[in-house]
Amino acid sequence: MELFRSEEMQLCQLMIPAEAAHDTITALGEVGMLQFKDLNAERTAFQRTYANQIKRCDEMARQLRFFTTEVEKAGILVAPRLSSEQGAMDFDALEHKLAQLESELLELNGNSDRLHRSHNELLELQLVLERAGTFFDDARSSADRAQRESATASYVDSARTPDIGAPLLESAQAFEPKSVQLGFAAGTIPVEKLAAFERLLFRATRGNMFLKHTPVGSVADPASGERVEKSVFVVFFAGERARQKVLKICEAFSANRYPFPEDLTRQRQMNAEVNSRLRELHTTLEAGDRLREGVLQAIALTLDAWSIQVRREKGIYHTLNKLSVDVTRKVLVAEAWVPLAARARVQDALRTAAARASSAVGTVFQPVVTYEPPPTFHQTSKTTAAFQGIVDAYGIARYREANPGVFTIITFPFLFAVMFGDIGHGILMLMFALLLVLREKKLMKHDLGDILGMMFGGRYIILLMSIFSIFTGLIYNEMFSVVTTWFGNTRFACATDASLTDPVQIMMDRDSCPSAFITGLEMTTRGQPFAFGVDPAWHGTRTELSYLNSLKMKMSILLGVAQMNAGIILSYFNQRYYSDMLSTVCEFIPQMIFLNGLFGYLCILIVMKWATGSTADLYHTLIYMFLNPGDVDCGGKCPENKMFAGQAGLQVFLLIICFISVPCMLLPKPLILKKRHEKRSQASASYGLLSPDDNAFRFQRFTDEESVSGGELGTAGHTRAPAHGANGGGGGGGDHGHGDGEFDFGEVMVHQMIHTIEFVLGAVSNTASYLRLWALSLAHSQLSSVFYDRLLMGSIRGGGSPIAIFVAFFVFTCATLGVLMVMESLSAFLHAMRLHWVEFQNKFYHGDGYQFTPFSFETIDKEPL
Repeated sequence: MELFRSEEMQLCQLMIPAEAAHDTITALGEVGMLQFKDLNAERTAFQRTYANQIKRCDEMARQLRFFTTEVEKAGILVAPRLSSEQGAMDFDALEHKLAQLESELLELNGNSDRLHRSHNELLELQLVLERAGTFFDDARSSADRAQRESATASYVDSARTPDIGAPLLESAQAFEPKSVQLGFAAGTIPVEKLAAFERLLFRATRGNMFLKHTPVGSVADPASGERVEKSVFVVFFAGERARQKVLKICEAFSANRYPFPEDLTRQRQMNAEVNSRLRELHTTLEAGDRLREGVLQAIALTLDAWSIQVRREKGIYHTLNKLSVDVTRKVLVAEAWVPLAARARVQDALRTAAARASSAVGTVFQPVVTYEPPPTFHQTSKTTAAFQGIVDAYGIARYREANPGVFTIITFPFLFAVMFGDIGHGILMLMFALLLVLREKKLMKHDLGDILGMMFGGRYIILLMSIFSIFTGLIYNEMFSVVTTWFGNTRFACATDASLTDPVQIMMDRDSCPSAFITGLEMTTRGQPFAFGVDPAWHGTRTELSYLNSLKMKMSILLGVAQMNAGIILSYFNQRYYSDMLSTVCEFIPQMIFLNGLFGYLCILIVMKWATGSTADLYHTLIYMFLNPGDVDCGGKCPENKMFAGQAGLQVFLLIICFISVPCMLLPKPLILKKRHEKRSQASASYGLLSPDDNAFRFQRFTDEESVSGGELGTAGHTRAPAHGANGGGGGGGDHGHGDGEFDFGEVMVHQMIHTIEFVLGAVSNTASYLRLWALSLAHSQLSSVFYDRLLMGSIRGGGSPIAIFVAFFVFTCATLGVLMVMESLSAFLHAMRLHWVEFQNKFYHGDGYQFTPFSFETIDKEPL
């Protein structure tokens, strides 16, 4: 198993006896190292052999989802699956068991819902009897009191004077209007609907109604079972038409109406009956809930095991549908990709499955010659999986292509740290990473959400990023933008008074060392710089920013050219592995000459300037290398730019070979490919014996030029000969493939022209792109300095109160965590990713392969039901 190149794959054919097919696929799923090809791609899902079994699995999955919902509603914990034998049942028996449990649970739910509905209706009826009875009692008391007062008043008035309102004729009494029979309706209504209910009643009856209501608090609604704030109401009306309107309005507002007798004795009798029925229903509900809870607890014990079994059965039948069936329907034929390292495990699993199924004939397992490109499979661990995920997000590597994931493990966190270098910020990130790493087993069991889950998946990336950030922070000598003296004091002192070594004192008191502001400080001992990192003397000076800018800019160029050279070298390893000598001569060598003739030379000048203390202007040197070749010192005006003897001649030579390398990248390869194609065409015009290489049962590595020159796979650029034979991955010249596709010289020439222009322009733009390391490092340092000086130290220097200092520290902490630790770290992460994807990987990485996705129970068990 290796990470630099994907695992060697082999396409194998399996001839499985029909009676052992299920057991065989089960055994292979436990191994999890076969990617089955779909041999029935032309058939729809309903035309396949095991379509009915998949429908049954879908139905069982629906039942299990129903059980899961009911168990979660009941608050019962699902017991985890401890062993493969737990809850294991035959497929038909499990189907019958699930159907029986679903029917039982549905019946229990239906009975429980009906009982709860009746219970809630009786509770509301009880409230109506109590509150509406109070309405009528109050009304009777008020009526009796009014009647007594009216009788007393009329007796006194009749004794004094005759009633002038009395009719003069006794016959007039016969024409008095008849009294209208009053009616009423009682019930409950949600409080939020009460105002609209009263308003509509008033308008519908034109004010000929009287509504009395009182709130009763939160009540379980009989229809939904949810608790709702309700009120008991009694509405009085006159006439049959008004009654019909009131009933329709009650129905429209979902008001629950209940019978209410006018007779007081009947009210008491109904109240007693309701209380008796409530006690009976409460006892029945408790018994039903206990029975339902017992059923759900029994289901919860084996629910996880049943879910896993159904997932696996569905996966098995999906895989069986990919197999072709012979005419006798006794043998199933499968084709699958398998890693060579896993062949022994697969063969052991096949023998075990044949013995388990008591099959008289075992499964035939044999390699197959194919021209298809194999899938890419990188064996990763929990530590390397996240780094490989960064590479795979750009594109899956071609089969056996050099994998940049190996280098990403170190280069990605290091380039991030160059932009995020600070000891304090690195320690904060390290604490967070250690929390995720040390508690990973507990955190794996919980749903962390999208953002925290993504951070947990990249916990080892964060761990390395924090360690490298501390390292680069030591180089920058910054801890929350504060300089450190862990490696000793400054190596600089006053030029006129060597006893003055405190740069702060010199800066604050100009009279103590006037030469510091004219000629600058001097090193106390020549040739003995600061032990590690940036000297503390630079911190706080007027030249700090220009010095750090120069340092970080040159460091970014060195790192960028080094990484781009690494990418070109990896392209050579690809060409060597695929025996592509043509690309090595016509691409690798000119690319190395062009990149290092310009920017490699610039890196050498940078290192020489650091080592010798030269004051040469490298910008001027590089620009005038093109504008005025051979002139280094500006005609004697800038002699400091000449750093060594023979520099002018060397620059002219480098410039010439760089210009020569461009047509070398452009022209020779298409012309040679055209010549080879013409030679193959002439050879194919006559009959002849096949060479041993042409007749060999072996793997032939593909080359990039064959991907554009045609072949059986067109522009796919993968293998054009057997993907892998029984003898492993032998050599094979990539420059004499067996493709019979048409050769299009124009297409090849355009492809090579694009490739050349992209590299030449990219050599300049990619080098400039690495300056983002300097820019983001500068931004991070300056933001940290502003937060520290302006927020925290500003309040301390100003003599603020303890409360003001505490508030300033709180704001400083929030700004550090929110801006620097979150936003700046995300920005540095994205820029580091871009440098790997664009500047590094485009030198060698094609990324047009496809992932190896084996049939594995381990993967199926993690999928949703």
